[in-house]
Amino acid sequence: MNLTIRDAAAADTPLILEFIRALADYEKLTAEVTADEAGLAATLFPPAGPPAAECRLAFVEGVPAGFAIYFTNYSTFLAKPGLHLEDLFVKPEFRGRGVGKALLLGLARLANERGYGRMEWTVLDWNQPAIAFYESLGAERLLDWQICRLTGSGLSRYA
Repeated sequence: MNLTIRDAAAADTPLILEFIRALADYEKLTAEVTADEAGLAATLFPPAGPPAAECRLAFVEGVPAGFAIYFTNYSTFLAKPGLHLEDLFVKPEFRGRGVGKALLLGLARLANERGYGRMEWTVLDWNQPAIAFYESLGAERLLDWQICRLTGSGLSRYA
């Protein structure tokens, strides 16, 4: 298998959006996707300043197979930045072939190269294949932590 992983470029914006929609479909969250190409391009590939997040794309035999979107977070306890993996998705026809593992471990190497203190991500509690995959790589699930979120009208009322 010829697997290639590379950093995304602005010209990849339509492909990134395709992956985001496929991930949302898999997670049964399609209705929550409001992202469009213009919004992605503006935040991932801004004309000035740092991007809000970074993206890596995986290709098998030149065919788009998966992606990972990640950004820097910060740990006050470690006094170090960390890497937050926002999305990891591999198309069904490419699963079980090492694509997800290559994306994830490539980001772990990147976190080490950048001197980050940790790498974190979330997984839906029903997604047993992903949980088993992450645990097989040595990831620890933090079951005592809960995600809290303000979004939409809940966030805008404090504008």
